[in-house]
Amino acid sequence: MTARETLTDFIRKDAGRLGFSAVGIAPGTGDVAAGPRLDEFIAKGRYGTMGWMPETAERRRSARALWPDVRSIVVLGMNYGPQDDPLAILQRPDRGAISVYARHRDYHDVIKGRLKELAGRMVAKARQSGLGEHDAKVFVDTAPVMEKPLGEMAGLGWQGKHTNLVSREHGSWLFLGSIFTTLEMTPDAPGRDLCGSCRACQDVCPTDAFPEPYKLDARRCISYLTIETRKPVPQEFRAAMGNRIYGCDDCLAVCPWNKFAGKASEAKLIAREDLNAPTLADLLALDDAAFRALFSGSPIKRIGRDKFVSNCLIAAGNSGDATLLGAVREHLTDAAPLVRAMAIWALARLSPEDALQRRSAALDREDDPVVRSEWHALQGP
Repeated sequence: MTARETLTDFIRKDAGRLGFSAVGIAPGTGDVAAGPRLDEFIAKGRYGTMGWMPETAERRRSARALWPDVRSIVVLGMNYGPQDDPLAILQRPDRGAISVYARHRDYHDVIKGRLKELAGRMVAKARQSGLGEHDAKVFVDTAPVMEKPLGEMAGLGWQGKHTNLVSREHGSWLFLGSIFTTLEMTPDAPGRDLCGSCRACQDVCPTDAFPEPYKLDARRCISYLTIETRKPVPQEFRAAMGNRIYGCDDCLAVCPWNKFAGKASEAKLIAREDLNAPTLADLLALDDAAFRALFSGSPIKRIGRDKFVSNCLIAAGNSGDATLLGAVREHLTDAAPLVRAMAIWALARLSPEDALQRRSAALDREDDPVVRSEWHALQGP
């Protein structure tokens, strides 16, 4: 084998040693394949409140726009396949449904360290092999990198109709990271779209977030609504959220290619027992300190207690569980306007008469316009 072939073989084996399930090489030159989709996504405002999307669009279209010296990109995937049916929790309305990827340690912390180790060993191996001095940079959701299109370009799979990467071997359950390098490496053949006529991911979406196959409107996506935006979830989507309190796995879980997927083997990516099906009653009792303690080391910690509890209140309103009324009423006077607003909605769902009886007195002491709008939205005299 040539020195470059030996290096590529070393990268693949070392990636496996570090727990990566898939590895491929994409060219660092040229535009990212999904550039036109990104342009349409931005032009139609489908990014919602994620203002960084249009701001970083130019850098997303090309790896060289992000780092002019890049020549090759090593794209890696780590399997986080669930241990059980991820949709079973949706049948337990008194529990909170947390997306599979967030039921364990923050994947950024797990993967970034492995990427750095691999990048360092790769550069050292290149030097030892007579390929000269080279640089490398690692990325895992920390820069405007379009990991999913790059994963397709590197042959890890293809970007499916739900816009996520699909792998023949791992289905939809792959965390992605990348190593940009100045090394000239032979790219792998790009992935081939094998979605065919399947519409499972489109049809299962509770909020119709896919205007067309391969196109997502984030403003309608439950993952966006429960994680990315700090605005109140629009009325039209709250009932459809059910008990989903952080993210949504529906479009991923129904993909037929998941029949080939295995379960996560990395211990830090196996779900914590207390996050598999937490009770809404316990979650609604969280103050800021308890929230931070419960979600220490978890990606959920990033959205903050107020947003999280507001999501739980929507789930409580959808639960039909009258035993949650006490907790809901307590949040009518919460310090956070977002929490108060969603408590009103939840109360109106669980006990419409009670909500109407409280409206007049509540409006007399409420100054926040968002909270006042929730009281005014109640149906009744």
